[in-house]
Amino acid sequence: MITEKKSVALMSVLAAVFITGFKLIIGLLTGSLGILSEALHSALDMVAAMITYFSVRVSDKPADKDHNYGHGKVENLSAFIETLLLLVTCVWIIYEAIHRLVSGNTHIEVSVWSYVVVISSIVIDYSRSRALYRVAKKHNSQALEADALHFSTDIWSSTVVLFGLIAYQFLGWYAADAVAALLVAVIVLYVSYQLGRKAVDVLLDKSPQNTTIIVHEVLKGFPEVLKFHGLKARTAGADTFIKFNVHFNPDLSLRDVHEVCDKIEKEIKSRVVRSEVYIHAEPEEISHIENEADDNIV
Repeated sequence: MITEKKSVALMSVLAAVFITGFKLIIGLLTGSLGILSEALHSALDMVAAMITYFSVRVSDKPADKDHNYGHGKVENLSAFIETLLLLVTCVWIIYEAIHRLVSGNTHIEVSVWSYVVVISSIVIDYSRSRALYRVAKKHNSQALEADALHFSTDIWSSTVVLFGLIAYQFLGWYAADAVAALLVAVIVLYVSYQLGRKAVDVLLDKSPQNTTIIVHEVLKGFPEVLKFHGLKARTAGADTFIKFNVHFNPDLSLRDVHEVCDKIEKEIKSRVVRSEVYIHAEPEEISHIENEADDNIV
């Protein structure tokens, strides 16, 4: 698992290095703000890919005495840093595009290499984003998902730049390049918001709603569980930690209670990938739970 994650992350770094260098050279030669903005976008993607590669190397390390819940949140921190990098990209693109539109300095040199670099970028970004999404989904990796978002965003932004070049060269719309750059910034802002919100939610231990719904459904399938309360869930990287209290008939033997808890844990783990489940069993006594905010199973 770790080898596959590291491999796909490393390939993303190499792809980002190639794309960034190619775009930067062509952007400087043609003076195209659209291509230069794409080069900067790709440069930050390259940094983000490097951060992702580092994070997947660290995040799957086992828990130790200093990190009792493992190192999974390195991935979430990585995703948050990538969000900040994307926002930096937007600030520069918007500033330069507006400056060119206001000053009227919109002349660029469009050559065959302008189209080659943009089309090559779309093809590479498409292949990398698919590979990253596949592995991210397989291993529940937010860092790889963030990297995939970077590459998939590049597909759309490169497409916008491509249409800008066509409009500039064949339609005589000289502001098209700067307008395309602004549209790239809008796309990046949207992706940054989605990615950043998800990363912050995990870093602040927001309860994953899908997980709590699954736990409710699982517990309702066990008639031995009379009530449950204190359900708490949080994620750290690819891992999910779940804990709750369950109430049983006090006449059940300890062995029976233990067997039911094992079955509950096994069922939850089969539905929530890479989860750790902590169950506290209690006898069903009204006096004991009268101050609890219970969830009635029945």
